[in-house]
Amino acid sequence: MKCPKCGNDDDKVLDSRSSKDSAVVRRRRECLKCGYRFTTHEEIDRDELFVVKRDGRRELFQREKLEKSVRIACQKRPIAESKVQDLIGGVVASLEGEEVPSDQIGRCVMDRLYALDEVAYIRFASVYRRFTDVNQFLSAITEMVKK
Repeated sequence: MKCPKCGNDDDKVLDSRSSKDSAVVRRRRECLKCGYRFTTHEEIDRDELFVVKRDGRRELFQREKLEKSVRIACQKRPIAESKVQDLIGGVVASLEGEEVPSDQIGRCVMDRLYALDEVAYIRFASVYRRFTDVNQFLSAITEMVKK
């Protein structure tokens, strides 16, 4: 692993921890040249998992796209980085088969966000469900409050 500060590729692992569902391993590392400490996340690389979009297109699954959308929903919320990583790792670990419908991924993210943070849930739902006006926001919030 290259040090993000000096670029040296010699480091030592100080601590390793698995996520709750053992989908991701978090490693705390220290550069042997400059002493800088940094964190890496390691996961199994899923071969050839395709996402079937709403319009029928097939696209190679990209964890980065999932992570970006979850991070946008969680932006400026009091959510620990470890919780976000656990959520994303849990969603990825739940994907089975060679093709997964995009709505299955969206529902899985929404279920996990609902349990984590209601504001992040509404933010994600507004994009996933394609809200077009305030009334859709209000009905989603009303539905959430009734649960």
